[in-house]
Formats: sequence, C-alpha cells, structure tokens
Amino acid sequence: MGSIPFPRLRPERAVAMPKGHSLRLTAAAAAELGRQAAVAGTPGLMHLDLVEGGCERWTIRLRPGHLAGVPIARADGVTLYAPDDQLALLAGLSLDYRGDLSGGGFLVRCSAALRSCACGAAFSRQG
Repeated sequence: MGSIPFPRLRPERAVAMPKGHSLRLTAAAAAELGRQAAVAGTPGLMHLDLVEGGCERWTIRLRPGHLAGVPIARADGVTLYAPDDQLALLAGLSLDYRGDLSGGGFLVRCSAALRSCACGAAFSRQG
C-alpha cells in the first residue's frame, strides 16, 4: 500500500503590529472581545475607534470586524484594529472589561498623563 501524503498546511498570515503601539488588552477584555467577535460572525476581529464627546473628550466605540485601520493590539486570538490617525490618542491606554450580574462594560485604564471619567469608557489627555 502506498503512503498517503499529508496535506501541506499554509501558515497563518501574521498581521504586523505597528512599532511602539502601547494599547494593552487585559485578559478579561480579550475574552469579551473574542466573544463579541464570534457572536457577530467575525471571529478574532474587532475594531476600536474614538468618538469625540461624552463625559471626557474621547469615548471608545467597539464594533465587530476589521472595518479599517491598522492592528493595535492582539491577545488570546483577538486582533483589535483602529484608525491610523488615532494611534497617538490611544498610546498609554489599557482596555479592561468588568462584568457582573447586572451587566458589564469595557473600561479605559489610563496612565498618569491621561484622565478617565467615572463611567470608564471615556478619557482626556491632560495638558
């Protein structure tokens, strides 16, 4: 009997992360982003952009898929994309997720040069 050749697997195409990116995803945020992406039919792909206004200058908006932009963070099988022109505004942020029996939401954790509001979804740069 002849041997059966194994099919060659193509390596996953790596998405290059921009140098010096500093948005960090916590494990809880990555898990929730992964869940939302899967439910929306875009497994592993999420998009973050900043909308002006709210209780601080910038409010985060998260949507499933790769709508535009460049990859800014990757954790636990999820790649988060953002518009290229917002990369400087995202520097120094950490995205977290907190949930309980009454619901949940994403929270922006800021460095000392940034100020976040009480709701946790908006921030401003100080100075």
